[in-house]
Amino acid sequence: MQKADLVRVFVKGGIISPGDFLKMIQTASELGASYIHLGSRQDVLFPLKNKNLETLANTFEAIDTEYDTDGEEYQNIVSSYPALDIMPTTHWLASHTYHYILDTFDYRPKLKINITDPVQNLVPLFTGNINFVASSIDNYWYLYLRFSEIEPKPWCAPDLIYGYDLAKIAKAIEEINPVKNKRKYEELYLEVKGTISPNFQKVVQELDYPEATTPYYEGMNRIVGGKYWLGLYWRNNKFSINFLKALCQLCLDTTIGKVCLSPWKSIIVKGIAEKDRLSWEKLLGKFGINIRHSSLELNWHLPVLDEEALEIKNYLVRALDKQDISTYGLSFSIKTKHMALFTSVAIEKATKSKENDPDTFNILYSKDFNPNLSEYFYFVKNVPIETLPPLLIELSYKYYDQLEVRKPPGSSDGSGETMRKQPRLYQCASCQTIYDEKYGDPASDVLSGTSFMKLPDSYLCPICESPKSAFKSIVR
Repeated sequence: MQKADLVRVFVKGGIISPGDFLKMIQTASELGASYIHLGSRQDVLFPLKNKNLETLANTFEAIDTEYDTDGEEYQNIVSSYPALDIMPTTHWLASHTYHYILDTFDYRPKLKINITDPVQNLVPLFTGNINFVASSIDNYWYLYLRFSEIEPKPWCAPDLIYGYDLAKIAKAIEEINPVKNKRKYEELYLEVKGTISPNFQKVVQELDYPEATTPYYEGMNRIVGGKYWLGLYWRNNKFSINFLKALCQLCLDTTIGKVCLSPWKSIIVKGIAEKDRLSWEKLLGKFGINIRHSSLELNWHLPVLDEEALEIKNYLVRALDKQDISTYGLSFSIKTKHMALFTSVAIEKATKSKENDPDTFNILYSKDFNPNLSEYFYFVKNVPIETLPPLLIELSYKYYDQLEVRKPPGSSDGSGETMRKQPRLYQCASCQTIYDEKYGDPASDVLSGTSFMKLPDSYLCPICESPKSAFKSIVR
């Protein structure tokens, strides 16, 4: 099956009400689908077996949601709303801010648009053509443009744009059709700025890129206020229609107002009350839903419907699991065709010089292992698949080494001055408990001075028993 055989539903910002989601699921079922896929742009895809376009049109008009059956002419708007309440957040960003901004987009974008908080790490910052990134100033956003995946970095506009002018900026850019009408970014921006006269402030501080750690998006997890969020991941990205119907109904029965979709092809339900937790656990048990996959399994990004990429991933996960290796903090993608990278490591299928040559692969990693820096380097080139697992293990050691080495004030990066290791702090995202490498965790028999990266994957928060992957690095 190709993408052209699917209905693509544009879930704007990755946010949908359970009632609208239920109507969408019921329509997919009526048209012959038994499952849906989730896309990396927070969209929903399902096979169109019964080509009743009238039913499609009626459903999506009723829930005021756009869809497409013609491939990829239009694009969904991606936002970091799903990370609210479950990850660190820029101080002024709130639910109503996202909703208001998304509501101002009253047209169907053909360019990829991202609206993101740079503090969170669930939603990538620069996988769009037009990328709005929150600044430290209330409701002012950086504007980054990149219209070709082969460009090494996105271009940053010299101004911060006011939040309620983002849609105007994006629409004006689309009307110029920059992909077809090649222009320098500076010229394009000046023309758009002159056309719509947005509310802006000059950029006086470069965007600060927090350390990128592997996102955690699965399981039942406590949040502030005593409620919980639930993350659901399906290994084959085929979410059962019957389960989703039951999920939406339970959301409605327990007054959950929104369901969120992540670019990691997972579903997030936030605001589960303590009194309803048992009902959710029963739902998961009834449908046999596993919510404790290892980080080695979770942190991969694959193109939708790419069976070759899925086979490669499954092979690598099995091979790495046998080595009992930790990949905490790292994320991986399999690139068999053109795609925007947003993981710290990428396994890329190499171009063959002759058609009958065996498949070989390249391994790339992002600068400082932070994909938001948009720079990738080759670790190895043109190696057979069976050598990938040991090479990935070697690369993981490189990652942990660079994490532990910290420069003291005034030292250089290796020109003769001494480097030293500094203990780091990690905070549980569920209950805010701190793991300080200086002291370790005596209650869990973890000695002082133990690096967080060297803790076993089975390590749990001593207070709320959240897994190791729920901890995030914080500034000392």
